[in-house]
Amino acid sequence: MTEVGSLVGTYAMFEPRVVRLGESYTRRADTLKRDIRRMLDQVEEPLNKFQTLERIHSNTNKSVRWNKEAVLYAIALEFRLYRQHGFDVPQEIFNNFKDEAGNFKLCLCEDTRGMLYLYEASYLSIRGEGLLDEARHFTAKHLTESLKDQKMDQNLATFVSHALELPLHWRMPRLEARWWKGTGLAEKLSFARDMLMENFFWTVGINFEPQLQFTRRMTTRLISFITVIDDIYDVYGTLEELELFTNAVERWDINELDRLPDFMKICFFALYNSSNEMAYDWTDLCRAYLLEATWYHKGYTPAFEEYIENASISVGAPLALVHAYNSFANPMTKEALDCLDKHSDIIRWSSIIIGDSPKSTQCYMNEISCSEEEARRYIKHLISEAWKKINEGRVSDSPFNGIFIDTAINLARTAQCMYQLGDDRGIDDDVTKERVLSLL
Repeated sequence: MTEVGSLVGTYAMFEPRVVRLGESYTRRADTLKRDIRRMLDQVEEPLNKFQTLERIHSNTNKSVRWNKEAVLYAIALEFRLYRQHGFDVPQEIFNNFKDEAGNFKLCLCEDTRGMLYLYEASYLSIRGEGLLDEARHFTAKHLTESLKDQKMDQNLATFVSHALELPLHWRMPRLEARWWKGTGLAEKLSFARDMLMENFFWTVGINFEPQLQFTRRMTTRLISFITVIDDIYDVYGTLEELELFTNAVERWDINELDRLPDFMKICFFALYNSSNEMAYDWTDLCRAYLLEATWYHKGYTPAFEEYIENASISVGAPLALVHAYNSFANPMTKEALDCLDKHSDIIRWSSIIIGDSPKSTQCYMNEISCSEEEARRYIKHLISEAWKKINEGRVSDSPFNGIFIDTAINLARTAQCMYQLGDDRGIDDDVTKERVLSLL
Protein backbone atom coordinates (compact mmCIF):
# COMPACT_ATOMS: atom_id res chain seq x y z
CA MET A 1 0.00 0.00 0.00
CA THR A 2 1.30 3.46 -0.87
CA GLU A 3 1.69 6.20 1.70
CA VAL A 4 -1.35 7.89 0.21
CA GLY A 5 -3.26 4.62 0.39
CA SER A 6 -2.38 4.20 4.06
CA LEU A 7 -3.84 7.63 4.71
CA VAL A 8 -7.19 6.37 3.46
CA GLY A 9 -7.20 3.63 6.07
CA THR A 10 -6.20 6.00 8.86
CA TYR A 11 -8.34 8.99 7.98
CA ALA A 12 -11.62 8.07 6.33
CA MET A 13 -12.40 11.57 5.17
CA PHE A 14 -11.20 15.09 5.87
CA GLU A 15 -14.17 17.43 5.54
CA PRO A 16 -14.50 20.88 7.08
CA ARG A 17 -17.77 21.09 8.95
CA VAL A 18 -20.20 23.91 8.42
CA VAL A 19 -20.93 25.69 11.67
CA ARG A 20 -24.29 27.30 12.08
CA LEU A 21 -23.71 30.66 13.69
CA GLY A 22 -26.14 32.38 16.01
CA GLU A 23 -27.09 36.01 15.76
CA SER A 24 -24.29 37.08 18.11
CA TYR A 25 -21.72 35.38 15.88
CA THR A 26 -23.23 37.00 12.81
CA ARG A 27 -22.96 40.45 14.41
CA ARG A 28 -19.37 39.68 15.40
CA ALA A 29 -18.60 38.65 11.80
CA ASP A 30 -20.05 41.93 10.49
CA THR A 31 -17.87 43.87 12.93
CA LEU A 32 -14.78 41.99 11.78
CA LYS A 33 -15.63 42.72 8.14
CA ARG A 34 -15.75 46.45 8.90
CA ASP A 35 -12.44 46.22 10.75
CA ILE A 36 -10.84 44.42 7.82
CA ARG A 37 -12.10 47.08 5.39
CA ARG A 38 -10.48 49.79 7.52
CA MET A 39 -7.24 47.78 7.64
CA LEU A 40 -7.24 47.39 3.86
CA ASP A 41 -7.69 51.14 3.44
CA GLN A 42 -4.55 51.73 5.49
CA VAL A 43 -2.17 49.23 3.91
CA GLU A 44 0.06 49.73 0.90
CA GLU A 45 -0.85 48.03 -2.38
CA PRO A 46 -4.48 47.26 -1.39
CA LEU A 47 -5.08 45.43 -4.68
CA ASN A 48 -2.46 42.84 -3.78
CA LYS A 49 -4.12 42.42 -0.38
CA PHE A 50 -7.46 42.02 -2.13
CA GLN A 51 -5.99 39.36 -4.40
CA THR A 52 -4.66 37.45 -1.41
CA LEU A 53 -8.07 37.50 0.27
CA GLU A 54 -9.76 36.53 -2.99
CA ARG A 55 -7.57 33.46 -3.33
CA ILE A 56 -8.38 32.43 0.26
CA HIS A 57 -12.12 32.82 -0.22
CA SER A 58 -13.88 33.24 -3.53
CA ASN A 59 -16.68 35.38 -2.06
CA THR A 60 -14.52 38.42 -1.27
CA ASN A 61 -16.39 41.72 -1.69
CA LYS A 62 -15.97 43.45 -5.04
CA SER A 63 -15.03 46.81 -3.50
CA VAL A 64 -12.02 47.77 -5.63
CA ARG A 65 -11.75 51.42 -6.66
CA TRP A 66 -10.89 52.20 -10.26
CA ASN A 67 -7.77 54.29 -10.81
CA LYS A 68 -7.04 55.09 -14.44
CA GLU A 69 -3.71 56.71 -13.56
CA ALA A 70 -2.37 53.58 -11.87
CA VAL A 71 0.74 51.73 -13.05
CA LEU A 72 0.55 48.63 -15.22
CA TYR A 73 0.48 46.06 -12.44
CA ALA A 74 -2.45 47.82 -10.68
CA ILE A 75 -4.50 48.19 -13.87
CA ALA A 76 -3.84 44.57 -14.88
CA LEU A 77 -4.68 43.23 -11.44
CA GLU A 78 -7.84 45.31 -11.21
CA PHE A 79 -8.91 44.16 -14.69
CA ARG A 80 -8.38 40.49 -13.79
CA LEU A 81 -10.26 40.71 -10.50
CA TYR A 82 -13.23 42.49 -12.09
CA ARG A 83 -13.42 39.99 -14.97
CA GLN A 84 -13.04 37.09 -12.57
CA HIS A 85 -16.10 38.25 -10.64
CA GLY A 86 -18.30 38.70 -13.69
CA PHE A 87 -17.83 42.39 -14.59
CA ASP A 88 -17.53 43.22 -18.30
CA VAL A 89 -14.43 45.45 -18.22
CA PRO A 90 -13.24 46.56 -21.72
CA GLN A 91 -9.83 45.45 -22.94
CA GLU A 92 -9.17 48.98 -24.22
CA ILE A 93 -7.98 50.08 -20.77
CA PHE A 94 -4.58 48.70 -21.83
CA ASN A 95 -4.29 51.04 -24.84
CA ASN A 96 -2.45 53.53 -22.61
CA PHE A 97 0.47 51.11 -22.54
CA LYS A 98 0.90 51.07 -26.33
CA ASP A 99 3.09 53.27 -28.51
CA GLU A 100 2.05 55.29 -31.57
CA ALA A 101 2.58 52.25 -33.81
CA GLY A 102 0.03 50.28 -31.80
CA ASN A 103 2.56 47.97 -30.13
CA PHE A 104 3.09 47.48 -26.43
CA LYS A 105 5.84 49.82 -25.25
CA LEU A 106 9.20 48.08 -24.88
CA CYS A 107 9.89 50.07 -21.71
CA LEU A 108 7.23 47.91 -20.03
CA CYS A 109 9.74 45.04 -20.10
CA GLU A 110 11.64 46.80 -17.33
CA ASP A 111 8.60 46.39 -15.05
CA THR A 112 8.66 42.62 -14.46
CA ARG A 113 5.86 42.65 -11.93
CA GLY A 114 3.64 44.68 -14.24
CA MET A 115 4.41 42.28 -17.10
CA LEU A 116 3.50 39.33 -14.89
CA TYR A 117 0.17 40.88 -13.91
CA LEU A 118 -0.62 41.75 -17.53
CA TYR A 119 0.20 38.16 -18.52
CA GLU A 120 -2.21 36.82 -15.88
CA ALA A 121 -4.90 39.32 -16.92
CA SER A 122 -4.68 38.24 -20.56
CA TYR A 123 -6.11 34.82 -19.65
CA LEU A 124 -9.44 36.42 -18.77
CA SER A 125 -9.97 37.29 -22.45
CA ILE A 126 -12.99 36.35 -24.53
CA ARG A 127 -13.29 35.67 -28.26
CA GLY A 128 -12.36 38.56 -30.52
CA GLU A 129 -10.19 40.38 -27.99
CA GLY A 130 -7.06 40.64 -30.08
CA LEU A 131 -5.47 43.19 -27.77
CA LEU A 132 -5.39 40.67 -24.91
CA ASP A 133 -4.07 37.94 -27.22
CA GLU A 134 -1.29 40.33 -28.20
CA ALA A 135 -0.65 41.08 -24.52
CA ARG A 136 -0.33 37.37 -23.76
CA HIS A 137 2.24 36.77 -26.50
CA PHE A 138 4.16 39.96 -25.66
CA THR A 139 4.41 39.26 -21.94
CA ALA A 140 5.09 35.52 -22.29
CA LYS A 141 7.96 36.18 -24.68
CA HIS A 142 9.66 38.82 -22.55
CA LEU A 143 9.05 37.08 -19.22
CA THR A 144 10.62 33.90 -20.63
CA GLU A 145 13.62 35.89 -21.84
CA SER A 146 13.96 37.58 -18.44
CA LEU A 147 14.00 34.21 -16.70
CA LYS A 148 16.80 33.00 -18.98
CA ASP A 149 18.88 36.09 -18.17
CA GLN A 150 18.72 35.14 -14.47
CA LYS A 151 18.78 38.79 -13.41
CA MET A 152 15.32 38.72 -11.88
CA ASP A 153 14.66 38.84 -8.14
CA GLN A 154 14.54 35.23 -6.94
CA ASN A 155 11.12 35.49 -5.30
CA LEU A 156 9.62 37.22 -8.33
CA ALA A 157 11.28 34.65 -10.61
CA THR A 158 9.45 31.90 -8.72
CA PHE A 159 6.10 33.58 -9.41
CA VAL A 160 6.96 34.16 -13.07
CA SER A 161 8.05 30.55 -13.59
CA HIS A 162 4.88 29.33 -11.88
CA ALA A 163 2.69 31.54 -14.08
CA LEU A 164 4.39 30.53 -17.33
CA GLU A 165 3.90 26.89 -16.40
CA LEU A 166 0.16 27.41 -15.87
CA PRO A 167 -1.63 30.77 -15.43
CA LEU A 168 -3.48 31.52 -12.22
CA HIS A 169 -6.90 31.56 -13.92
CA TRP A 170 -6.36 27.97 -15.08
CA ARG A 171 -5.23 26.64 -11.70
CA MET A 172 -7.24 24.96 -8.95
CA PRO A 173 -8.40 27.47 -6.31
CA ARG A 174 -7.22 25.04 -3.54
CA LEU A 175 -5.03 22.23 -3.19
CA GLU A 176 -15.38 8.54 1.05
CA ALA A 177 -13.31 5.99 1.80
CA ARG A 178 -15.80 3.66 3.61
CA TRP A 179 -18.29 3.77 0.74
CA TRP A 180 -15.63 2.86 -1.83
CA LYS A 181 -14.35 -0.06 0.24
CA GLY A 182 -17.92 -1.30 0.62
CA THR A 183 -18.45 -1.59 -3.14
CA GLY A 184 -15.57 -4.08 -3.37
CA LEU A 185 -14.67 -2.81 -6.82
CA ALA A 186 -10.98 -2.25 -6.01
CA GLU A 187 -10.54 -5.84 -4.78
CA LYS A 188 -12.84 -7.64 -7.22
CA LEU A 189 -11.83 -5.71 -10.35
CA SER A 190 -8.06 -5.78 -9.95
CA PHE A 191 -7.47 -4.59 -13.54
CA ALA A 192 -9.15 -1.24 -12.85
CA ARG A 193 -7.40 1.77 -11.34
CA ASP A 194 -7.92 2.11 -7.58
CA MET A 195 -7.54 5.89 -7.32
CA LEU A 196 -9.86 7.02 -4.55
CA MET A 197 -7.59 9.76 -3.20
CA GLU A 198 -6.86 11.08 -6.70
CA ASN A 199 -10.61 11.12 -7.35
CA PHE A 200 -11.21 13.02 -4.12
CA PHE A 201 -8.49 15.46 -5.19
CA TRP A 202 -10.60 16.24 -8.28
CA THR A 203 -13.63 17.05 -6.10
CA VAL A 204 -11.69 19.41 -3.84
CA GLY A 205 -10.48 21.25 -6.92
CA ILE A 206 -14.04 21.48 -8.27
CA ASN A 207 -15.94 22.38 -5.06
CA PHE A 208 -13.64 23.33 -2.18
CA GLU A 209 -16.12 25.43 -0.17
CA PRO A 210 -16.93 23.91 3.28
CA GLN A 211 -20.70 24.02 2.73
CA LEU A 212 -20.42 21.81 -0.38
CA GLN A 213 -19.22 18.69 1.44
CA PHE A 214 -22.22 16.65 0.21
CA THR A 215 -21.43 17.63 -3.37
CA ARG A 216 -17.81 16.51 -2.88
CA ARG A 217 -18.93 13.18 -1.47
CA MET A 218 -21.29 12.51 -4.37
CA THR A 219 -18.78 13.66 -6.97
CA THR A 220 -16.07 11.39 -5.51
CA ARG A 221 -18.42 8.43 -5.95
CA LEU A 222 -19.18 9.50 -9.49
CA ILE A 223 -15.55 9.92 -10.59
CA SER A 224 -14.63 6.58 -9.00
CA PHE A 225 -17.29 4.86 -11.11
CA ILE A 226 -16.22 6.71 -14.25
CA THR A 227 -12.62 5.54 -13.70
CA VAL A 228 -13.60 1.87 -13.29
CA ILE A 229 -16.02 1.84 -16.23
CA ASP A 230 -13.50 3.63 -18.43
CA ASP A 231 -11.00 0.84 -17.67
CA ILE A 232 -13.58 -1.84 -18.49
CA TYR A 233 -14.06 -0.31 -21.94
CA ASP A 234 -10.42 0.61 -22.56
CA VAL A 235 -8.50 -2.26 -21.00
CA TYR A 236 -10.39 -5.43 -20.14
CA GLY A 237 -13.64 -6.09 -21.97
CA THR A 238 -13.96 -7.69 -25.41
CA LEU A 239 -16.10 -5.83 -27.93
CA GLU A 240 -18.91 -8.39 -27.51
CA GLU A 241 -18.82 -8.01 -23.71
CA LEU A 242 -18.81 -4.23 -24.01
CA GLU A 243 -21.88 -4.33 -26.25
CA LEU A 244 -23.67 -6.48 -23.65
CA PHE A 245 -22.70 -4.09 -20.85
CA THR A 246 -23.82 -1.02 -22.83
CA ASN A 247 -27.13 -2.73 -23.59
CA ALA A 248 -27.60 -3.51 -19.88
CA VAL A 249 -27.02 0.14 -18.97
CA GLU A 250 -29.39 1.31 -21.73
CA ARG A 251 -32.14 -1.02 -20.51
CA TRP A 252 -31.25 -0.27 -16.86
CA ASP A 253 -32.71 -3.66 -15.97
CA ILE A 254 -31.26 -5.76 -13.16
CA ASN A 255 -32.45 -8.88 -15.03
CA GLU A 256 -29.78 -8.19 -17.66
CA LEU A 257 -27.14 -9.34 -15.14
CA ASP A 258 -27.48 -12.97 -16.24
CA ARG A 259 -26.08 -12.13 -19.67
CA LEU A 260 -22.96 -10.40 -18.32
CA PRO A 261 -19.59 -11.93 -17.37
CA ASP A 262 -18.86 -11.95 -13.62
CA PHE A 263 -16.61 -8.87 -13.56
CA MET A 264 -19.27 -6.81 -15.34
CA LYS A 265 -21.99 -8.07 -12.99
CA ILE A 266 -20.03 -6.66 -10.05
CA CYS A 267 -19.62 -3.27 -11.69
CA PHE A 268 -23.19 -3.01 -13.01
CA PHE A 269 -24.72 -4.02 -9.68
CA ALA A 270 -22.68 -1.40 -7.79
CA LEU A 271 -23.53 1.24 -10.38
CA TYR A 272 -27.22 0.28 -10.38
CA ASN A 273 -27.51 0.57 -6.60
CA SER A 274 -25.60 3.85 -6.37
CA SER A 275 -27.16 5.95 -9.13
CA ASN A 276 -30.50 4.57 -10.22
CA GLU A 277 -32.02 8.00 -10.83
CA MET A 278 -29.19 9.00 -13.20
CA ALA A 279 -29.74 6.16 -15.68
CA TYR A 280 -30.01 8.28 -18.83
CA ASP A 281 -26.80 10.18 -18.15
CA TRP A 282 -24.90 6.94 -17.55
CA THR A 283 -26.39 5.60 -20.79
CA ASP A 284 -24.95 8.54 -22.74
CA LEU A 285 -21.53 7.95 -21.19
CA CYS A 286 -21.51 4.20 -21.87
CA ARG A 287 -22.63 4.74 -25.47
CA ALA A 288 -19.76 7.20 -25.95
CA TYR A 289 -17.32 4.69 -24.43
CA LEU A 290 -18.68 1.91 -26.66
CA LEU A 291 -18.26 4.03 -29.78
CA GLU A 292 -14.59 4.62 -28.92
CA ALA A 293 -14.12 0.91 -28.21
CA THR A 294 -15.74 0.05 -31.56
CA TRP A 295 -13.39 2.43 -33.36
CA TYR A 296 -10.42 0.75 -31.68
CA HIS A 297 -11.48 -2.85 -32.35
CA LYS A 298 -12.30 -2.09 -35.99
CA GLY A 299 -9.09 -0.12 -36.57
CA TYR A 300 -11.05 3.00 -37.47
CA THR A 301 -9.56 6.46 -36.94
CA PRO A 302 -12.38 9.02 -36.72
CA ALA A 303 -12.25 12.49 -38.20
CA PHE A 304 -11.15 15.11 -35.70
CA GLU A 305 -14.59 16.73 -35.28
CA GLU A 306 -16.21 13.30 -35.07
CA TYR A 307 -13.87 12.37 -32.24
CA ILE A 308 -14.33 15.70 -30.40
CA GLU A 309 -18.13 15.41 -30.61
CA ASN A 310 -18.06 12.00 -28.93
CA ALA A 311 -15.25 12.91 -26.51
CA SER A 312 -17.28 15.83 -25.18
CA ILE A 313 -19.40 13.12 -23.53
CA SER A 314 -16.83 10.34 -22.97
CA VAL A 315 -14.55 12.57 -20.85
CA GLY A 316 -17.31 12.39 -18.22
CA ALA A 317 -17.74 16.15 -17.71
CA PRO A 318 -21.47 16.34 -18.63
CA LEU A 319 -22.26 13.45 -16.29
CA ALA A 320 -20.11 14.89 -13.49
CA LEU A 321 -21.72 18.32 -13.79
CA VAL A 322 -25.26 16.90 -13.95
CA HIS A 323 -24.58 15.02 -10.71
CA ALA A 324 -23.06 18.13 -9.16
CA TYR A 325 -26.01 20.32 -10.20
CA ASN A 326 -28.51 17.89 -8.70
CA SER A 327 -26.60 17.82 -5.42
CA PHE A 328 -26.73 21.57 -4.73
CA ALA A 329 -29.31 23.23 -7.01
CA ASN A 330 -32.22 24.41 -4.87
CA PRO A 331 -34.57 25.18 -6.40
CA MET A 332 -34.03 23.60 -9.81
CA THR A 333 -35.29 25.77 -12.67
CA LYS A 334 -36.81 24.30 -15.82
CA GLU A 335 -34.56 26.47 -18.00
CA ALA A 336 -31.43 25.18 -16.28
CA LEU A 337 -32.59 21.57 -16.53
CA ASP A 338 -33.26 22.04 -20.26
CA CYS A 339 -29.73 23.43 -20.67
CA LEU A 340 -28.30 20.45 -18.79
CA ASP A 341 -30.23 18.11 -21.05
CA LYS A 342 -28.75 19.76 -24.15
CA HIS A 343 -25.24 19.98 -22.67
CA SER A 344 -25.05 23.75 -22.48
CA ASP A 345 -22.10 25.75 -23.74
CA ILE A 346 -20.23 26.02 -20.44
CA ILE A 347 -20.41 22.23 -20.02
CA ARG A 348 -19.18 21.69 -23.57
CA TRP A 349 -16.23 24.08 -23.23
CA SER A 350 -15.27 22.52 -19.93
CA SER A 351 -15.35 19.13 -21.69
CA ILE A 352 -13.05 20.42 -24.45
CA ILE A 353 -10.45 21.47 -21.88
CA ILE A 354 -10.69 18.11 -20.08
CA GLY A 355 -10.56 16.12 -23.34
CA ASP A 356 -8.12 13.30 -24.11
CA SER A 357 -5.26 15.23 -25.75
CA PRO A 358 -3.22 12.22 -27.01
CA LYS A 359 -6.21 10.73 -28.87
CA SER A 360 -7.36 14.07 -30.28
CA THR A 361 -3.79 14.79 -31.39
CA GLN A 362 -3.65 11.46 -33.26
CA CYS A 363 -6.99 12.12 -34.98
CA TYR A 364 -5.87 15.58 -36.08
CA MET A 365 -2.52 14.28 -37.37
CA ASN A 366 -4.29 11.54 -39.36
CA GLU A 367 -6.86 13.89 -40.89
CA ILE A 368 -4.57 16.83 -41.71
CA SER A 369 -1.37 14.82 -42.36
CA CYS A 370 0.68 17.08 -40.12
CA SER A 371 3.44 16.62 -37.55
CA GLU A 372 2.74 15.84 -33.90
CA GLU A 373 4.15 19.23 -32.90
CA GLU A 374 1.74 21.04 -35.23
CA ALA A 375 -1.19 18.96 -33.94
CA ARG A 376 -0.27 19.76 -30.33
CA ARG A 377 -0.18 23.47 -31.15
CA TYR A 378 -3.68 23.22 -32.62
CA ILE A 379 -5.01 21.38 -29.55
CA LYS A 380 -3.49 24.06 -27.30
CA HIS A 381 -5.21 26.69 -29.46
CA LEU A 382 -8.56 24.91 -29.02
CA ILE A 383 -8.08 24.81 -25.26
CA SER A 384 -7.24 28.51 -25.21
CA GLU A 385 -10.35 29.30 -27.27
CA ALA A 386 -12.47 27.14 -24.93
CA TRP A 387 -11.24 29.20 -21.98
CA LYS A 388 -12.26 32.40 -23.79
CA LYS A 389 -15.76 31.01 -24.30
CA ILE A 390 -15.95 30.05 -20.62
CA ASN A 391 -14.90 33.60 -19.72
CA GLU A 392 -17.73 34.92 -21.92
CA GLY A 393 -20.20 32.73 -20.04
CA ARG A 394 -19.16 34.29 -16.78
CA VAL A 395 -20.17 37.82 -17.81
CA SER A 396 -23.34 36.87 -19.75
CA ASP A 397 -26.83 35.98 -18.54
CA SER A 398 -27.12 32.33 -17.55
CA PRO A 399 -29.91 30.10 -16.21
CA PHE A 400 -27.35 28.51 -13.88
CA ASN A 401 -26.46 29.87 -10.46
CA GLY A 402 -22.97 31.07 -9.62
CA ILE A 403 -22.02 27.89 -7.75
CA PHE A 404 -22.68 25.73 -10.81
CA ILE A 405 -20.74 28.06 -13.13
CA ASP A 406 -17.81 28.02 -10.69
CA THR A 407 -18.06 24.22 -10.55
CA ALA A 408 -17.79 23.92 -14.34
CA ILE A 409 -14.82 26.31 -14.37
CA ASN A 410 -13.12 24.52 -11.47
CA LEU A 411 -13.60 21.17 -13.21
CA ALA A 412 -11.63 22.54 -16.16
CA ARG A 413 -9.00 23.97 -13.81
CA THR A 414 -8.62 20.65 -12.00
CA ALA A 415 -8.19 18.88 -15.32
CA GLN A 416 -5.37 21.25 -16.22
CA CYS A 417 -3.75 20.52 -12.86
CA MET A 418 -4.12 16.73 -13.17
CA TYR A 419 -2.97 16.56 -16.81
CA GLN A 420 -0.29 19.21 -16.42
CA LEU A 421 2.69 16.84 -16.24
CA GLY A 422 1.53 14.01 -18.50
CA ASP A 423 -1.34 12.05 -20.02
CA ASP A 424 -4.42 10.38 -18.55
CA ARG A 425 -4.44 11.13 -14.83
CA GLY A 426 -1.32 13.03 -15.67
CA ILE A 427 0.87 13.05 -12.59
CA ASP A 428 3.40 10.59 -11.23
CA ASP A 429 3.03 9.05 -7.78
CA ASP A 430 5.39 11.49 -6.04
CA VAL A 431 3.56 14.56 -7.32
CA THR A 432 0.18 12.98 -6.58
CA LYS A 433 1.26 12.16 -3.03
CA GLU A 434 2.61 15.65 -2.43
CA ARG A 435 -0.57 17.34 -3.64
CA VAL A 436 -2.91 15.00 -1.77
CA LEU A 437 -0.92 15.38 1.45
CA SER A 438 -1.06 19.17 1.07
CA LEU A 439 -4.87 18.92 1.19
CA LEU A 440 -4.88 16.77 4.30
